[in-house]
Amino acid sequence: MRIGFGYDVHKLTEGRRLVLGGVEIPSEKGLLGHSDADVLIHAVMDALLGAAGLGDIGLHFPDNKMEYKDIDSRKLLEIVIKLLQKKGYVCNNLDCTIVAQYPKLAPFREEMRESICNVLGMQIDSVNIKATTTEGLGFVGREEGIAAYVVCTIDEYPIFG
Repeated sequence: MRIGFGYDVHKLTEGRRLVLGGVEIPSEKGLLGHSDADVLIHAVMDALLGAAGLGDIGLHFPDNKMEYKDIDSRKLLEIVIKLLQKKGYVCNNLDCTIVAQYPKLAPFREEMRESICNVLGMQIDSVNIKATTTEGLGFVGREEGIAAYVVCTIDEYPIFG
């Protein structure tokens, strides 16, 4: 078994849609980034890549490549899963924390879990998503951005026969 840790942060800005875990969240502000800026999926990808010793998302999906401009981060996650599979790894579980003062995310938690599970081919009880605030402190507390932390475990594919 191998363990990975991922972290990502994006700035909140007017004129962008807010996408977290592959789910569009109703909001007056969205996250700024080259892709859809899905901070949760970016942290998931970094955790998985780190666990497998495959670098980070900046290495695989640089922000100067136009092919990734405004791309749905779930498509990038599909590529990451294929990279893990090539090395013989499967994800066992994810534990995710989104840090956001705004908007309230509890109503979207299950939809985000399902979205991520659909891409990873995992059971719903293998993906946990939590949301918290910073009690008004720091850039998150000032509603300037959203951060996400993810821990994952991966293992070698089981060999039968």
